[in-house]
Amino acid sequence: MIIGIDGNEANVEKKVGIGEYSFELLKQFKKYQVPSIKYEVYLKENPRGELPEKNENWEYRIVKPSKMWTQIGLPLDLFLHKPRPDIFFSPTHYSPRFSPCPTAISIMDMSFIYYPHMFKKSDFYQLKNWTAYSAKKASKIFTISQASKDDIIKTYKVPEKKVVVTYPGIKMETSKLNSQASTNNSKFLEEKYGIEKDYILFVGTLQPRKNIARLIEAFSAVRKNSVHLVIVGKKGWLYEGILDAPKKFGIEDKVKFLDFVPDQDLEAFYKNALFFILPSLYEGFGLPVLEAMKNGCPVITSNISSLPEAGGNAALYINPKDTQDIASKMKLLLDNEKQRKDMIKKGYEQVKKFSWEKTAKQTLEVLEELGKKQ
Repeated sequence: MIIGIDGNEANVEKKVGIGEYSFELLKQFKKYQVPSIKYEVYLKENPRGELPEKNENWEYRIVKPSKMWTQIGLPLDLFLHKPRPDIFFSPTHYSPRFSPCPTAISIMDMSFIYYPHMFKKSDFYQLKNWTAYSAKKASKIFTISQASKDDIIKTYKVPEKKVVVTYPGIKMETSKLNSQASTNNSKFLEEKYGIEKDYILFVGTLQPRKNIARLIEAFSAVRKNSVHLVIVGKKGWLYEGILDAPKKFGIEDKVKFLDFVPDQDLEAFYKNALFFILPSLYEGFGLPVLEAMKNGCPVITSNISSLPEAGGNAALYINPKDTQDIASKMKLLLDNEKQRKDMIKKGYEQVKKFSWEKTAKQTLEVLEELGKKQ
């Protein structure tokens, strides 16, 4: 059996969200490779060094042109090149526009449907239209939470059995921190990033859906002179209002924006934070919630969409549209060290429920079943 995979999201330098999801699946597929399955990973560019090494059952196929790839280049190659895959899996919203073999896709969330004003017009048009035809044509749709599954069924009117929930994993091994970070997290953060002790941490792409401007407003009401808010994440879209928020609320000296931070450094941020907060208006799953818990960091997050599925009974929940509620929960956790310690213990138990090995195994079982029907 040949399983074709769109590997482009995994083949980028800075992997977040769907990029991390794609990369971890590829790693696990390769790790548990069996002789009866050959993987053909389709890319626009040559594979980066961190992707799995090729062998007789693991090949990379470079397909051009890069522009309109799923619309033109990929469909033509699938039709013309043989042997063609028995099943083609795209760990993204977009499948090939036309395909001679069955397709399966992954839809992380439906935020673009519920919050269209939070996306650039061009991005929204593509997400709305290309996802719609991909969902219609796909034999299976993978998603990462029951909340997202319900949204997909409601939006695209597809049968329940067509949508499969495979929760994302959490890397349980500790990354190799450099020697300075592993021995003294706080000193490392201060010297490399200018981060002093006593801070609240946010991690995520700077975009309206993450609700960062309201978080900054709530933080301005906490009035803890020694505490700072550290915001880690690359710029996404419509981020100008987020960057302006500290000045607007008079706390420019209390909020620090950092860009993308590599995993081996990010662990130090989690380990040294008073707590982590993710006040999103919508999430397909909310993987940073589990990343924080894995590193012994208490979590405050929203009580909507999929976030309670990620946080379980280990998180403290807020109404993300209520600035006063966000502020009061932050103050509660700042003032209660015992509760923070209790939440850390519960967090360690919560993360045990999730693994990329399990995610990949469940995904592969479905793909094999589809491929055998050909």
